[in-house]
Amino acid sequence: MNLLVDTSVWSLALRRDSRPHIRQVAFLRDSLERGGAIFTTGLVLQELLQRIAGPRARRQIVERFRLLPFVAPDRDDHIEAAELRNVCRRKGVQVGTIDALLARLCIRYDLVMLSTDADFSRIAKLRPLSVWSP
Repeated sequence: MNLLVDTSVWSLALRRDSRPHIRQVAFLRDSLERGGAIFTTGLVLQELLQRIAGPRARRQIVERFRLLPFVAPDRDDHIEAAELRNVCRRKGVQVGTIDALLARLCIRYDLVMLSTDADFSRIAKLRPLSVWSP
């Protein structure tokens, strides 16, 4: 299974007082230990770096994420993310701009979204997005 891990899961997994009882965090750890295919993108990296304090923590995150395959959105991804967001809004589902783009990347690259954010499950009811569930 190829995963795109959302900021919500990385934030929990990287905390000193990590919560291993959260299923998504446990699954991420298992996937990392097994050498599973875990992808990231600039938005997730940027969100993580914006939340941390100190140069040491910053270096650690940058180094760890350097090892992960990186997917980057192109012009068409932004266009399709806007359409995804508009479809969701017309159906009464509010989706943020970043979540729409992350969902689009998962759809384009056939990745499974690993997140604690319920918005992705709502998107998956309207678009062909795969969301990890236990």
